[in-house]
Amino acid sequence: MAEATLTVKRLSAEGARVLIEGAEAKARDIGVPMCIAVVDESGNLLAFSRMDGSKVVSIQVSQDKAFTAAVARRPTHVYNEMCVPGQLLNGLQTSHGGRFSTAAGGFPVVVGDAVVGGIGASSGSAEEDMACVQAGLDHLMGT
Repeated sequence: MAEATLTVKRLSAEGARVLIEGAEAKARDIGVPMCIAVVDESGNLLAFSRMDGSKVVSIQVSQDKAFTAAVARRPTHVYNEMCVPGQLLNGLQTSHGGRFSTAAGGFPVVVGDAVVGGIGASSGSAEEDMACVQAGLDHLMGT
């Protein structure tokens, strides 16, 4: 008989808070207030922070970046060049009700060999958003 259940690894609420702490610290260091979202492996919101002075549009953008990174299991920026006219993945960015983001600043959260969530940041340049997300991941991993 086939196995009827799965064991799913999921990011904890505490882990989500640690990711946000690390990303916020980097945002303060570079002087760019961010919106930072953390989701579980299914793309459901676990934690969110809107720093004073961050852009209103970044509320949803950060959540979409985190969602995409978790469910696609890749950083969002890798889709940027793949989802343009003439490329085979063009149109993917319209999936999930338009939530699939190709903008830089969303990374999957990987523990061992499992994607347990995603983190997304928005309000700065692509490089600033990615730096904040990476700082969150580094903080979670203790580096």
